[in-house]
Amino acid sequence: MSNILAGLFEHHSDYKKLESDLENSGIPISDYIVYLNSEASNAQYLVSVAVKDNGQVDSARSIFSQNAVIKTYLFENMSIEQANYDTIKKYIDARNKAEIHNSPDIKIKTASDGMNSEVKF
Repeated sequence: MSNILAGLFEHHSDYKKLESDLENSGIPISDYIVYLNSEASNAQYLVSVAVKDNGQVDSARSIFSQNAVIKTYLFENMSIEQANYDTIKKYIDARNKAEIHNSPDIKIKTASDGMNSEVKF
């Protein structure tokens, strides 16, 4: 069974160029899906590509990077037939909730040896 590499793209990137780049790299049209949101013209879009080995994963990631990908996700043991929009979105949402995000820099103020000029009466 193949794996699915999904990529989330900015709305300003050209999905037609992405399609032609995928096809020029040897990925047939039957091995990828572009999910477009018809409700909003400035919405992000999602692309799923069926990949069989690490070489194809690297090739697809490289094409994704050239086309302004925001983030990529690799789903193992999933075929392109199983990669409908709702399933992919559900898996992406679950991964994002499970991911530990970086916290902002926190400055810890330590106790001093008495009062200083910051104390006002």
